[in-house]
Amino acid sequence: MNRLFGAKSAAPKPDLNGAISNVDTRIESLDVKLSKLNAELTTYQQKMSKMRDGPGKSAIKQKALKILQRRKMYESQRDQLQQQSWNMEQAGMMQDNLKNVMTTVDAMKTTNKSLKQQYGKINIDKIERMQDEMADLMDIGNDIQESISRSYDVPEDVDEAELDAELEALGEEAEFEGVGESEGMPGFMMDETKPPEFIDEPPEPGKVQEVAR
Repeated sequence: MNRLFGAKSAAPKPDLNGAISNVDTRIESLDVKLSKLNAELTTYQQKMSKMRDGPGKSAIKQKALKILQRRKMYESQRDQLQQQSWNMEQAGMMQDNLKNVMTTVDAMKTTNKSLKQQYGKINIDKIERMQDEMADLMDIGNDIQESISRSYDVPEDVDEAELDAELEALGEEAEFEGVGESEGMPGFMMDETKPPEFIDEPPEPGKVQEVAR
């Protein structure tokens, strides 16, 4: 039965890259043939340039014309194969671009699905409540800082004139104390009747006279 109706071939179908490779191989084969024909034409042209007109030259000319026809046929076939190869390469580029687009689309779908799952777990209302609580805590913290940094028994409004007068009085007092010290007399001796500060009790007059004798 298989001989009569044929059987399905189990060979794998050629892909685009394989087809391009086959065409390129055929183009290379034609290039080799064209190189041989060009060499033969060059040889015949050199012989014809050295020969006089006659039957011999005419025979060589006929051979050269046949080779020239074959060369044109091979060149035409090569041009067709090159065009086929170029068309298949363009199709391959379009196929690669389509694969890249599909890969990008699949990646975007996967990312979109993942983002939906992640953002679906987030409760916006909870975030808003948390932000409000953080703002309230910041306000409470600022109130606490203001409370513990408050000054005690310090007048807020101070008259600058009073401060200037007090500073001037301190300066006069310092000048008055400096007068006695500049004359070589300590401050505690300015008052003759006042005993030195290191004496606990003042001496009695009678004891002072006995010591003097």
